[in-house]
Amino acid sequence: MTGASSPDALLDGLDPEQRTVATTLLGPVCVVAGAGTGKTRAITHRIAYGVRTGTYSPSGVLAVTFTARAAGEMRERLRALGAPGVQARTFHAAALRQLAYFLPRVAHRTLPRLMDHKAPAVAQAAARLGLEVDRAAVRDMAGEIEWAKVNRWTGEDYQREAPKAGRGTVAGNDHTAIARLMTVYEEILRETGAMDFEDVLLATAGLMTEYSEVADQVHSQYRHIVVDEYQDVSPIQQHLLDLWLGTREELCVVGDPNQTIYSFTGASARYLIDFPSRYPNAPVIRLARDYRSTPQVVWLANSLLRRGGRGQRHGDVGAGVELVAQRPAGPAAAYLAFPDDAAEATGLARRVARLVANGVPAHEVAILFRTNSQSEPFEYALSEQSIPYQVRGAQRFFARPEVKRAVGLLRSEARAPSDAPTLTRVRDALGAAGWNPEPPPQRGQSREQWESLDALERLCRQVHDAGATTMDAIAAVILDRQAHDHAPAGAGVTLASLHAAKGLEWDAVLLAGLSDGLMPISLAETPEQVAEERRLLYVGVTRAREHLALSYAAARTQGGSANRKHSRFLAGLWPEDDGVSRPDVATDQDRMLTGADAARYERLVAWRAGEAQVSGARSFAILPDVTLRAIARSKPTTVRDLAGVRGMGPIKITRFGAAILDVLRQG
Repeated sequence: MTGASSPDALLDGLDPEQRTVATTLLGPVCVVAGAGTGKTRAITHRIAYGVRTGTYSPSGVLAVTFTARAAGEMRERLRALGAPGVQARTFHAAALRQLAYFLPRVAHRTLPRLMDHKAPAVAQAAARLGLEVDRAAVRDMAGEIEWAKVNRWTGEDYQREAPKAGRGTVAGNDHTAIARLMTVYEEILRETGAMDFEDVLLATAGLMTEYSEVADQVHSQYRHIVVDEYQDVSPIQQHLLDLWLGTREELCVVGDPNQTIYSFTGASARYLIDFPSRYPNAPVIRLARDYRSTPQVVWLANSLLRRGGRGQRHGDVGAGVELVAQRPAGPAAAYLAFPDDAAEATGLARRVARLVANGVPAHEVAILFRTNSQSEPFEYALSEQSIPYQVRGAQRFFARPEVKRAVGLLRSEARAPSDAPTLTRVRDALGAAGWNPEPPPQRGQSREQWESLDALERLCRQVHDAGATTMDAIAAVILDRQAHDHAPAGAGVTLASLHAAKGLEWDAVLLAGLSDGLMPISLAETPEQVAEERRLLYVGVTRAREHLALSYAAARTQGGSANRKHSRFLAGLWPEDDGVSRPDVATDQDRMLTGADAARYERLVAWRAGEAQVSGARSFAILPDVTLRAIARSKPTTVRDLAGVRGMGPIKITRFGAAILDVLRQG
């Protein structure tokens, strides 16, 4: 019998495919992991199992992922699994650490200043060249420079290669002008002693290429490398990864081609897709069991990809996986159409209010949209409902002044002698920074600052409950998270672009603005670009655990021309496309249910989901939401009463009448 301290105890609770990942310790290994299939669980157990069996030295493992949050989560899981010495970092953080260590030692140079943003240097370069630019032009130019650098192109390379790659003009400037801009931009960086994020990777790769002692030391340090989100690797990241590996093949990659959504930044899924060709003996392990989402969400996600022609490459890495739901049935996805953008924002805010009133925590709700510019009306509508929210992609959590001050006070408190309980000391320190147990009544800056401090207070409590029971221990964890920019979850509804939502999940997700021109966005012109937009919507759908709503507005402004249609990706999925009455396209009065009516409606929705699962039919084809609401409101007690509800014809009465009345009686 396996003891609790045995390495094999780490394998308990893993499904067969996850267990295969965890026990395949020597590379190369390719893991194709669908959304919600427990890939982080599988690879952290693999690392921990390798450490516990003596196959790996903790300091000899480098786990690389793409966000500070994901790296922080991986470190926390590895600590809990008994492998605290493993390095889990983003590509940039790992490279920056190496660059800061080796640059003074072998090149006798100090580390240049790392710029937060390219925009000032790009604007200065444009001015030197006499180019007239506005903020949007500078943003587009900065994006093009980033794209060129991740492809390891100089200005001269860009002028030659950009036409072959199909790159168009940028802010009205041709390839020659952008090549000149790149050259001047690099001159400005040298003059000011600065570097951008791409330079971190390029310079680290340059050091390893130029100085054999650097490569030798890295190779002796990291014997095993794991790369998460491998479908998002760029050419410069792959180049650096090859240098880190040297002649070894101890590499485990994990990715999902169906979640490739960063091609516009230079990322490419081809490294994942071609992995079996590069390493013919590498096992390909597929994780398809979805533990995150209900069958209703999984069905919609799979349907989106089927309509995109995924099945044409069945069986290879490029086809990804078709998800298999593991959770019980939940509510059907809601399809919402609104007359204009303002009505959409108001309608979704009211829907959020109902979710919160029915027990879904506000921080477990997200409204996702295609572009950051769509955020403002939802901010206003949520404020009108007095619902707290956070805009993801705004100022970094640990860079906020109130958070910086609070972290400093926590550190000071940890140094001071005290016999008071730890959490009392935490709250006293945060109180000195402006935190109170109750939020201020007004919205605006004071409320936003309180929410930041309250999120920090909740994080300290979570750290304490996880076993860090002293002030020193809590402060150490908070400082570590600050150093790695690993922010806590916010207290309010999340507003985020679909790109910013990658890697996250919520109990309830509302996908807004799903009209052609926004999804897919009008800038997507080639088949490859449109296919990436479909994958972006797939990523949005698979963020939802239980509640999912999809919406669009027919017009931009009130009284404007109602010329918008729902996204072409939803053709055949949107209810009206099959001649079924569109659910949730009704007046606000029709949609609003409260008290016992709302409870009856939720029971009816749950019943319908079960019927759909058994019959294989789509939920709205059984009965649309508008009919369920009418039943909930009219409270029929007999078949005769039920026949008086609009939408309940003789066929529906015969098939479902008795079951519906039984559901109502159960309440």
